[in-house]
Amino acid sequence: MTDLLARVSARRPWLTIGLWVVLFVVAGALNVNLLESATTTELRLSPGFESEDTRRLLEERFPDTQQPREVVVVQSDSLTVDDPAFAAKVNEVFGAVAGLGGEVVGQGLHYFLLPDPRLVSADRKATIILFEMAGTLEDAERNIEHVFEAIDGVSADDGFRVLIVGQASSSYETNEFATHDLEQGERFGVPVALLILLVLFGAVVAALVPIGLAIVGIGIALGLAALIGQVYELVFFVTLMITMIGLAVGIDYSLLMISRFRDELGRGLPVAEAVERTGATAGRTVLFSGVTVVIALLGLFIVPMGFFRSLGLGAVLVVIVELAATLTLLPAVLMLLGPNVNRLSIPFVGKRGAESAQPASDSGGGFWDVTTRLVTRFPVIGLLAVGVPMVVVTLFYFQIETGINGVDKLPEGARTREAFLALEADPSFSFGVANPVEIAIEGNPQDPQVQAAVAGLTASLAALSPAPPVLQVNPEGNLALMQVVLPGEPSSPETVEALNTIRDELVPAAFAGVSATASVGGISSVASDVFAITDRYTPIVFAFVLGFSFIVLMLVFRSIVIPVKAVFMNLLSVGASYGILVLVFQKNVGRELLGFQHAEVIDVW
Repeated sequence: MTDLLARVSARRPWLTIGLWVVLFVVAGALNVNLLESATTTELRLSPGFESEDTRRLLEERFPDTQQPREVVVVQSDSLTVDDPAFAAKVNEVFGAVAGLGGEVVGQGLHYFLLPDPRLVSADRKATIILFEMAGTLEDAERNIEHVFEAIDGVSADDGFRVLIVGQASSSYETNEFATHDLEQGERFGVPVALLILLVLFGAVVAALVPIGLAIVGIGIALGLAALIGQVYELVFFVTLMITMIGLAVGIDYSLLMISRFRDELGRGLPVAEAVERTGATAGRTVLFSGVTVVIALLGLFIVPMGFFRSLGLGAVLVVIVELAATLTLLPAVLMLLGPNVNRLSIPFVGKRGAESAQPASDSGGGFWDVTTRLVTRFPVIGLLAVGVPMVVVTLFYFQIETGINGVDKLPEGARTREAFLALEADPSFSFGVANPVEIAIEGNPQDPQVQAAVAGLTASLAALSPAPPVLQVNPEGNLALMQVVLPGEPSSPETVEALNTIRDELVPAAFAGVSATASVGGISSVASDVFAITDRYTPIVFAFVLGFSFIVLMLVFRSIVIPVKAVFMNLLSVGASYGILVLVFQKNVGRELLGFQHAEVIDVW
């Protein structure tokens, strides 16, 4: 089949290329107009998990409590809130933010509007301004830059420090840093990949083709994601996944095809026959490799979490597109290039140039040729030299600490990180003010049994929360919301452990035998569910991926030994990769040399 695709594409190269150009242009238009609305930065789970069910219940019956919250910290090294200059500064900051209008911010309050002692630090040299953002979290993230600008506009060298942190601001900065890191990785990775291709091929044209093919595949896959995102909301990181996987498989598949094509030309085959022969051999390898990768990636859809499914969808889309481009677009390009694929040869570099192409059987003496001969001549030594270090590194995987890196793990200088640290440094404050635990109580809040349960729960929460919980009742009077402030970053292990105590022990004990149901939501509850999902489904996904890979390889090679070897090598390589993550980011081995930041936990996904 792959030889047929190559032959048809080579017979009508301009038509084939034209169709791909049209697809690329259409995809570009979709990306410009639809991609932003197709993605979200909000981490959501499937229905059936307590955090998600609670969120939906509150959005349906008590939507006014679900607005994204922000906390502005105003500090002074010398003045206290009792000083008129401090009050003037707070009013100036509040006025600047409130002046953005109802389309950007909602209601807010501060100490000089409501003299609540909980809004003032213990030394009275800091206070917090609370306000809600207008619209959804996505709306808030788009508008938070206006809030940043408003705060920057009233920040001066006047002895005050104005900081901000909350749901929208921390999410916005996290995404900004993620995007920056991706772009930085691309700026580093693409030139390195090009350099490697130049060394391998020894010709500029041959080296540029895989990069171009990868870019085409990435653009079209992003366009497809933009379309799908109109009916199924995708997590923002789908764009990162498409870019990373697209570069990897696009270059990898093209490398196999172009290498084979040059070999066939070196044997003296006409261009058309060389293209068809390349499709029949390297194309078949690429096809089965791509199918195996796609089947493996489908394992991510088993996990009942939009984040994993978005990543899986993005990876599957880009692999399929790159696979199709490699089997159709690339043969058409090679047909037009012919021997010119070796143009702009680099002297003394690469396997062969345009004029020095020799049959593959005559080649030899290269690094990998020598390495292969040595390994096959001394297999035990080769196995020990590579296998033992990989096994040793893999052992560090069992020391991995997983979790979610929150705002406290952002790089130094991030404004939300600075605000978080300022809040947590004072015993009177907590970041939990912006991200409280939400206990939804479904029932009649006026029922004496319900009131007694709420009172009992409030008393038991005193050991975990630095402040009394806030209780609100919806206008219909059939749902109460208790907001509980927990110290620390909402997704940190300590905060999640406290959340689990509330959800698994305190709430069931308080509402046992009461004619009302209570469920626990909020960011910490989401984190708890994510950890539980990952622990439960990781073995299932591994079994699915390895099992189906084994079956596909067994059908392709009609062998048991080869699939077993492949499964073992996959496990060893993945284990070694995780081991290196632990060594670098948690054990600090070579971290400073590489310029990385220490991480207490490796992100659970």
